[in-house]
Amino acid sequence: DVWRPDRQPCHRAKFASEGESIVMHVSNFRPVKRAEDVVSVFSRIQERVPARLVMVGDGPDRPRASQLARELDIEDRVLFLGKHPAVEDLLSCADLFLLPSENESFGLAALEAMASGAPVIAARAGGIPEVVEDRVSGRLLDVGDVSGMAEAGVELLEDKDLRERMSSAGLEVAQSRYSTEIVVPQYEAYYERVLSS
Repeated sequence: DVWRPDRQPCHRAKFASEGESIVMHVSNFRPVKRAEDVVSVFSRIQERVPARLVMVGDGPDRPRASQLARELDIEDRVLFLGKHPAVEDLLSCADLFLLPSENESFGLAALEAMASGAPVIAARAGGIPEVVEDRVSGRLLDVGDVSGMAEAGVELLEDKDLRERMSSAGLEVAQSRYSTEIVVPQYEAYYERVLSS
């Protein structure tokens, strides 16, 4: 229930002006997360759609991502929040979640975004395709495809019906496949089998 989008209302005015979309990225800013790709994708999106980028987390690549935002002259449209104790509250504000990682063992960040009602644009890498279904709950593109991710982002932000369909589909996946009510009994059954053999 922590990740439900209706859990707590988002205070959008903290991040964006009226009429602006909120694009979000949450990570540990390690090289595998490709934080600079997030900034590059957003730079192309904001040329066509009024938007703000909210980057949550900290790590070794955060300074490089911040520097790139300055070089692209979009630093006034990018907000670096650092580590945050209640990411679920922030995710409820996202209109779109970017996850261009070159590898993810499972795609937990994508699942958390989907459970918060945000469609995901991600790289088709690691465990992400197990969570995000292309053109259903989000978009999957090749690692490093900044142009393709930007195009997908513009399409989603311009088409409210498409965004809402993907948001609903992502929420359904999160609740029907990964909720506590589903996962805990599976673990219990597994451990019972292991202990009884």
